[in-house]
Amino acid sequence: MKKNKFNIVIVGLGNIGASLYKHLLQNKNNIKKKTNTDFDIKYVSAKNKLKKRNFFIPKKKWLKNYMEAPKRKDVDIIIELIGGSDGAAKKLVFSAIKNKKNVVTANKALISKYGNELSKLAEKNRVNLEFEAAVAGGVPIIRVIKEAFISNKITKVYGILNGTSNYILSKMSETHQNFFEVLESAKKLGYAESNPISDLNGDDAKSKIQILSSLAFQSLINSSKITVQGIKNIDHIDIMNAKKLGYKIKHLAIAELRNNKLIQRVHPCMIKSNSYISNINGVLNAVIIEGNPIGKFTIQGEGAGAGPTTSALTSDICSILRGNIKFPFAIPNENRKKITTIDISQETFSSYIRLDVIDKTGVLSSITKTLSKNKISVKRLIQNPFKSKKFASIIIISHKAKNINLEKSIYELGKKQFIINKPKYIRIEKI
Repeated sequence: MKKNKFNIVIVGLGNIGASLYKHLLQNKNNIKKKTNTDFDIKYVSAKNKLKKRNFFIPKKKWLKNYMEAPKRKDVDIIIELIGGSDGAAKKLVFSAIKNKKNVVTANKALISKYGNELSKLAEKNRVNLEFEAAVAGGVPIIRVIKEAFISNKITKVYGILNGTSNYILSKMSETHQNFFEVLESAKKLGYAESNPISDLNGDDAKSKIQILSSLAFQSLINSSKITVQGIKNIDHIDIMNAKKLGYKIKHLAIAELRNNKLIQRVHPCMIKSNSYISNINGVLNAVIIEGNPIGKFTIQGEGAGAGPTTSALTSDICSILRGNIKFPFAIPNENRKKITTIDISQETFSSYIRLDVIDKTGVLSSITKTLSKNKISVKRLIQNPFKSKKFASIIIISHKAKNINLEKSIYELGKKQFIINKPKYIRIEKI
């Protein structure tokens, strides 16, 4: 029997929590009309109750301890906005589901790490675990995969999943500024956290592609053999070189099912400058799905921020208000299979390689000899002199070669005495 009213608890009142609180209050009548169900924000909890906020919260709504929420009989939905894969967030969500409370979260780290366990628990207790806001902010990609593409055989899902990294690469391309200059600008504008390490090293995108992969391929979340590289080593010189060669550099997360084996990877890619995804700039996210019968589907939008995240959270809340008890990952847990994962060592890529060297006789010969030994052939070679004639930058575009051979070559070249900076390489992706 469908409930007529749901009581909600919001745990975490940072930018997102505050935005959600105000949005739900301001749009209560509209939400009630569209879901045919009433709701009330019964309680809130935050680390700092005394923090100045630009809205009023009645004293009676405050919980002294956020862990009271799962145990209260007058609570139906708990919104977890604490963040982090462990600690308070983990404790709250597990307790909530065990106590038969519906959960809505934006916590991709938690879902990617404990999603298998939480999904099983939610199914057992017949409650919802909703996490649309965990991936791509306001882009409703999770609901698209779970519902709109329910009959599709998906073979590949990929895209730009981190707005901070995309903003930095976009601005480096536009302004010719270096990485650290753009990063400071991103922090001032609120596009990067004060400590953006999980964005810059690829961990954020990794969590998101794990979730999308599980949904797309109807499998258990798998964290093994994922290649993860961030953008910290991308130099503005590489951005400019890419432009001259007809490419752009984008940080992509890619999951592909091939011969019933899963390949997951997160790393910078060079892609043709006239491709669709190369022109997704700023803080935007974009996800592309390939499958049958849909073919190729693309969706884009703002991937972070209070507004987009609030939109996604509210969508999940409304789904619960409508009375839908759904499987968190679209299908029963017993039907979610474990897929063998493989790393990219045997995958073949064309690659961009940049070597800053002492400009002297024999250097080029030594480079090509090392590449040839590792079965890498040169498709294109450009030599750019430095202002000082003593040094030069050698740009190589390779033919397709195994990734393991590419990385071995880079390692061996990095040990050469004529190398003055750490060798750079970026895989070239045809998408």
